[in-house]
Amino acid sequence: METYTLVIGAIQRELPIVSISDELSIASFVILGDTELVAYTAPLLADKLPEVDVLVTAEAKGIPLVYEVSKQLGMKQYVVARKSIKPYMETPLVNEVVSITTQKKQVLCLDTNDVEHIKNKRVAIIDDVISTGQSIRGLEELVEKAGGQVVARAAILAEGNAATRDDIIYLKKLPLFRNKRSKK
Repeated sequence: METYTLVIGAIQRELPIVSISDELSIASFVILGDTELVAYTAPLLADKLPEVDVLVTAEAKGIPLVYEVSKQLGMKQYVVARKSIKPYMETPLVNEVVSITTQKKQVLCLDTNDVEHIKNKRVAIIDDVISTGQSIRGLEELVEKAGGQVVARAAILAEGNAATRDDIIYLKKLPLFRNKRSKK
């Protein structure tokens, strides 16, 4: 299998290149289970953030990162937008999103307690990778519905054109790969 070598400071990973459409492949970056990478990148990302009151991520891949960043910032709590309405949610706040990796509609949900925690606060949205920005946009809309103000959008990696954006914070660029059989 073809791979892409990712280097972030002292950390190196071989990421498998996987096709997500006839035209496009991505370097598959999965932080779940990678304690070393999360522990290494969280303080680097935390140092780049402006002053914030709350960190928000979507389940599931952003959870270990937001946990570590919240520890770095001395926060007692962070918020995870769930990808389905759970039975414990009395009056969930919901938003729909389509991302490059899922390629289908997903819902993002906040519980009433999460909404109260976000309301009137400065929020940083944290994710592992920002690519098309659809997931971040969906989270941002959800935070705004909850009454929060998004002051930062941050990820370990900015993939493809996301690296040219001036409204996101990231540690490293990650290229997209055009499939050889593609005519574009």
